[in-house]
Amino acid sequence: MFKVIEPYLLTFIAIFVAVDAIGNIPLFTSLVEGMNKRTKKMIVIDSVFTATVLAILFTFLGKVVLRFIGITVPDFQIAGGALLFIIASRLLLPAVAKGLASRHDKEVGVFPLGTPLITGPAVLTTTLMMRDSYGLVPTLISLLLNMLIVWFTLQKSELIIKVIGPGGSRAFAKIMYILLAAIGVMMVRKGIIGAFLK
Repeated sequence: MFKVIEPYLLTFIAIFVAVDAIGNIPLFTSLVEGMNKRTKKMIVIDSVFTATVLAILFTFLGKVVLRFIGITVPDFQIAGGALLFIIASRLLLPAVAKGLASRHDKEVGVFPLGTPLITGPAVLTTTLMMRDSYGLVPTLISLLLNMLIVWFTLQKSELIIKVIGPGGSRAFAKIMYILLAAIGVMMVRKGIIGAFLK
C-alpha cells in the first residue's frame, strides 16, 4: 500500500518545501497592506494562477528545452541542486526579502507573488526533478495540491498570522529553507552519482 502512495507523498513533501506556503504569508501581507478585500482576493487568484501555469508549463516543457540545448538530467540535478542550496542560504538571510516587499500595486499578483515568490527557481527545479524521479502524474497532482494550499493560506493569511504570529510564520519559513538546502544537497549528490557512475 505504501509503495503506491510513496511517489505522491515524496513529491508532495518536496514541492511543499519548495513552495513554502506559510513562509510567504508575511511578504504577502506586507504587499497587500491597505488594499480592500476585493483587491486582495483578485491578487490571490492572480498569484496562484500565474504560479500554477508557470510550474505546469515547465514540468511539461522543461526537459524538452534542456534536451534541445544539450543538458543531461545529471547536469540539471547538479546545477539545480546547487541553485536550491544558494537560494535557501540567501532566504535564510533577512535582508533578501526587503526589495520584494517594497512593491505595492495591483500587479503584485503576477510579480513578485506569482513568480518568483510562489513559483521561483526552487519550485521549477524541484518539479522537474520530481517528474524525472517519480513520474508526471504524481508530480502534477502534488503540484496542484500545493497550489491549493497556497491559495488557502493566502486567503486566510490574516487568521494564520493571528494564530501563529509573525514570529511563528518566520520560524516556519526558516525550517522550510533549511529543508530546501538539504534537498539541494541531495540533488547534487544524485547528479554526481548519475554523471560519473554510468
